[in-house]
Amino acid sequence: MTSRLMLLDTAALYFRAFYGVPDTVRAPDGRPVNAVRGLLDMIARLVDQFEPTHLIACWDDDWRPQWRVDLIPSYKAHRVVEADAAGVDVEEVPDPLAAQVPVIRETLTALGIPIVGAASHEADDVIGTLAATADMPVDVVTGDRDLFQVVDDTRSVRVIYTGRGMARLEVLDDAGVLAKYGVHAAQYADMAALRGDPSDGLPGVPGVGEKTAATLLGRHGDLAGIRAAVDDPDAGMSASVRAKLQAAAAYLDVAPAVVAVVRDLPLPAVEARLTAPDDTARATLDALAADHGIATSLDRAVAAITAAAR
Repeated sequence: MTSRLMLLDTAALYFRAFYGVPDTVRAPDGRPVNAVRGLLDMIARLVDQFEPTHLIACWDDDWRPQWRVDLIPSYKAHRVVEADAAGVDVEEVPDPLAAQVPVIRETLTALGIPIVGAASHEADDVIGTLAATADMPVDVVTGDRDLFQVVDDTRSVRVIYTGRGMARLEVLDDAGVLAKYGVHAAQYADMAALRGDPSDGLPGVPGVGEKTAATLLGRHGDLAGIRAAVDDPDAGMSASVRAKLQAAAAYLDVAPAVVAVVRDLPLPAVEARLTAPDDTARATLDALAADHGIATSLDRAVAAITAAAR
């Protein structure tokens, strides 16, 4: 079997599981486990369908890094509910989901799936680094469009996009990104900076939407080329678009650093090869299954991992 690494945008997946699986799914003692079961079912389906040989759960060690906030203060600001005693922003997460996150971590570990995060960085940055440094083809599983920027045909990096649900997964290479957005994957971060993203608190350039951004990138190549054209009267840029870009100059000075995923984090080496659970792991998994009422979903995940490990 050809080696293939699958990188999970874990929080994006367990949020989707939480909202996609009824909260009536509960442990024997009444605790909700819908996100746990939903994530396990996702993993089983993904491993069955795409047959990775290696799997890593990428983690948000810092969901709103201060260095990004320093550049754009509105970055994810609408998701902040409070600051904790140490002054760290706390993300708005429903209590029934927050209670399941430790169970998710415990279950992933029992399955032999390494969890990788990085201080002061988001899971996107971990994914960007692992995708850039992997010595095998990579599948990135996410519902976050920002990660389209890591698609790289030359390195066999593609995105399995969950934005339309698990029943309608989209596998995107560079041609797929181009067909959806009119830009190549390498241009996607610049388009996102121009267009903005309300879900991340990125204002974008007022009056410049997705289509205009794609047209500008098609004509000028990248954001640096667009900004150079603003100062070139012979570049063929309309007066109205030029004025909008000029007015947003301060934003455009900092937005690329916020939108671009980091690709050179010093991450720890982990053993990501999928392996069938041994007797010790099986005993741990059986205990988790009984305690949380997740036996069926765990069995599916174990079966998929065992088959992939052959």
